[in-house]
Amino acid sequence: MSILSVTHLAKSFGAQDVFRDVTVSVAHGDKIALVGPNGEGKTTLLRILIGLDEPTNGQVMRMTNLRVGYLSQNADLSGSETPWEICCGVFRELHEMQARLRQMEATLAEPERRDENLQRYGRLLEAFEHAGGYSYELEVRMVLTGLGLDEVHIHRSLDQLSGGQRTRALLACLLLEKPNILVLDEPTNHLDLQAIEWLEGYLQAWPEALIVASHDRYFLDRVARKVWDLAFGQLEAYPGNYSQYIQLRAERQALRQAEWEEQQALIARTEAFVRRYKAGQRSREAKGRQTRLNRMQRLERPREARTMRLRLESDLRSGEMVLVTHDLVVGYDRPLVAVPDLELRRLERVALIGANGSGKTTLLKTVLGQMAPLSGEVRLGASLQIGYLAQTRQDLDPESTIVDEVSRAKDLALGEMRDFLARYLFTGDDVFKKVGALSGGEQCRVALAKLTLSQPNSLVLDEPTNQLDIASQEIMEDVLDSFLGTVLFVSHDRYVIDALATEIWAIEDGRLRVYQGNYQEYVAQRLKEGAALREEADRPRKVVQRPAARAVHQPERTVQDVEEDIAYMERMLRELEQGLAQANVDQDLDRARALGVEYDKIQTDLEQLMAEWVTLGEAGG
Repeated sequence: MSILSVTHLAKSFGAQDVFRDVTVSVAHGDKIALVGPNGEGKTTLLRILIGLDEPTNGQVMRMTNLRVGYLSQNADLSGSETPWEICCGVFRELHEMQARLRQMEATLAEPERRDENLQRYGRLLEAFEHAGGYSYELEVRMVLTGLGLDEVHIHRSLDQLSGGQRTRALLACLLLEKPNILVLDEPTNHLDLQAIEWLEGYLQAWPEALIVASHDRYFLDRVARKVWDLAFGQLEAYPGNYSQYIQLRAERQALRQAEWEEQQALIARTEAFVRRYKAGQRSREAKGRQTRLNRMQRLERPREARTMRLRLESDLRSGEMVLVTHDLVVGYDRPLVAVPDLELRRLERVALIGANGSGKTTLLKTVLGQMAPLSGEVRLGASLQIGYLAQTRQDLDPESTIVDEVSRAKDLALGEMRDFLARYLFTGDDVFKKVGALSGGEQCRVALAKLTLSQPNSLVLDEPTNQLDIASQEIMEDVLDSFLGTVLFVSHDRYVIDALATEIWAIEDGRLRVYQGNYQEYVAQRLKEGAALREEADRPRKVVQRPAARAVHQPERTVQDVEEDIAYMERMLRELEQGLAQANVDQDLDRARALGVEYDKIQTDLEQLMAEWVTLGEAGG
């Protein structure tokens, strides 16, 4: 059953048509990926679907009382409330039920209405428990921490958070609200790898309808069950995930190309026949063929989106050893990353991954000599010509035109520069646009053009595919794969990491760990380590009696006895914290709830042991 449908939908701005004749529907439980080149109107379509914009033509029909959750690319969320408060606000009814339960508890001692009050209290308590009254705070915490907001930022006001953190808070709120249809526009833009993986797992189990526009191919593969392709003003629907869509689109495109070529050949043969016989004995037949030709519905030639023509090469070969570190620690006023002794050799391709703020960019800047290490050393190899692509594109002058900015890398005649920039999709008067007026994706193409002209033999790239559409990402992936040099790159694009990386450097808890292989091999190693942690957490633990019981049976206990028990309890708490963290990643709410109860019990026992330790110390025991 459809909860939302559109027929013959069209949108134009003045004389410019954005899209036309779009007819699609969304059923309960659909998981739909919306893909297409930048500038084709994906955001406009999403906003029309949920009623934030009006179409130029066509009809939108929505289910009565349809509850919509919408995350825009630039979420506008501010105020003095904290992420914890706005997310708990989703469960306002549970708050009110909890308050009524506390009020009713005070009446349970009244003898004249005790039975009646107990029945009312029991019914309300059962409803409270059934609605998740004892687990909603745990669910709020799991969603917020799963999306990468730690305990400190959860309790800061929205006005004190960055734009990315506010976007994550809004996304958490939408997930907890569980709307009938969840519409997400580039939800992974502000998430690190761990948060993206968590969101994938959450959305895979999402019971309601979902429409997501994203350039993250790995994410779409794991979440989508249908794909809407918006290109050249038209929308086409495909079954399956992103990889299946790519295969089906190629088959559909090949079929259309063959049909168009067959029709063109028929038209050419018919026109030749008409020219030859229109004045001869077969003129009547020629006229008949001309009539059929005039009535023929001409097929449109299949079109492909323009893509960059990028090539990276250098005449200078680097030495075999590209990078060596020794006892390296990087950071600003405090250590961010402790780095084991590393060796990076020619032709190796290393993906540097880690949570936002973990120190990835800081490490790159230290390697490049833009920052001094806090301790240790970095040594670069011989004959290096490094090409650096910064994440924020801070090396671009917003007041320069595109042609002037790219000329800083290499001075070319205007005609040559125009031809060169056309490879990066800048044509005509576009080359005279100011860099500051460009979109993020266009600025990235300018930076790539400069990088190409510098002819590097080694690359240091900070989020090279960020803000590129999928077609441009695929071009970048192919170019880096054929690059005859060394590549060290930071990326959240797991498709690129999986295709390119020969080694992964992962920043975890302030330390850099080295994993051999690509992204899938890295994930397999992580799963193996996680299974070992869960096995350790599930082992039977030493049963420690509560202090009150020991006081009766073991009055001779000493301070040392209690300190040993305290140390053991603290180890148990650390193991439980690891188990809770893994349950969060696995989104296993039942396991998290059970571990949380055990954690509270151990914490209570630990507090009693601390009290016993103080008492024994004062008594000189």
